[in-house]
Amino acid sequence: MRAWLRHLETNRRYSVHTLSGYQRELHFLHQLADRAGLPLDKIANGHIRQFVARLHAEGRGPRSLARTLAAWRGFYQWWAPAVDLAGNPVAGVRAPKAPRGLPKALSVEQTQALLDRAPAKVANEPVALRDQAMLELLYSSGLRLSELVGLDLRYTRTPEYESTGWLKLEEAEVEVLGKGGKRRSVPVGQAAIAALQKWIAVRPQLSPPHPLIQDACALFLGARGKRISPRVVQLQLAQIAQTAGLPTHVHPHVLRHSFASHVLQSAQDLRAVQEMLGHANISTTQVYTRLDFQHLAKAYDQAHPRAGRKS
Repeated sequence: MRAWLRHLETNRRYSVHTLSGYQRELHFLHQLADRAGLPLDKIANGHIRQFVARLHAEGRGPRSLARTLAAWRGFYQWWAPAVDLAGNPVAGVRAPKAPRGLPKALSVEQTQALLDRAPAKVANEPVALRDQAMLELLYSSGLRLSELVGLDLRYTRTPEYESTGWLKLEEAEVEVLGKGGKRRSVPVGQAAIAALQKWIAVRPQLSPPHPLIQDACALFLGARGKRISPRVVQLQLAQIAQTAGLPTHVHPHVLRHSFASHVLQSAQDLRAVQEMLGHANISTTQVYTRLDFQHLAKAYDQAHPRAGRKS
């Protein structure tokens, strides 16, 4: 199992967040196999179905089970040839279907309230300037959380380290490595550029004297001078949203959804939004057209003199 995780890290360039999730799923597989008294190379398709049924009975939802099966399937696909298994025991096993809900997105007004806080709330000190730059960049470019924390100040390559994502300040772009190792360049808006410049000017105040190469290159640093963790970004955003008076819990992916929804409302270019988000399939992006319709329907109800809908 450890060898497979090393393979994903080294050859597939999976993020730390993704690898941590896969490690948890493999731990579940090992526990279930131990309970059944089975070594991993003796597990058959029927056992996998039983394991999934047990997890479902214990309260695991369809999306969670789909992630579990994806991890198990990937592991056996890699491991089966090495131990002469006849096939992948996870092949053909599907999680129960989940109803596809709409992604949560902020309104334009809520987003402005979050980003345009009073100057007193965006103090001229490193952590506050860093947080503002992160929020502006998440919304400006629709980045995933893993893509944001993986960004470097600039492209760096040494014998022991190579950047997977980096800021191109002069071009007003970021280069990111998305899901499945797919690389893309995404534009960065003027407000985000201005916030980034302010943060970069004070960034040395958080950098320790002799950092590790992966921390020395990082665009965003934590309070101790290491590359910022996904959890810190989540906590900082939630606190800022609460301070801004937003009525709902805001996590980084909400800003990604808001970016997609607002760009689509303005430009009506689904293909461009797909490319900026890094979606492999247009069907994934099409869910935002439903958000756009919701926005139009709400505007109609509020503005049309004969909409005639009662609240």
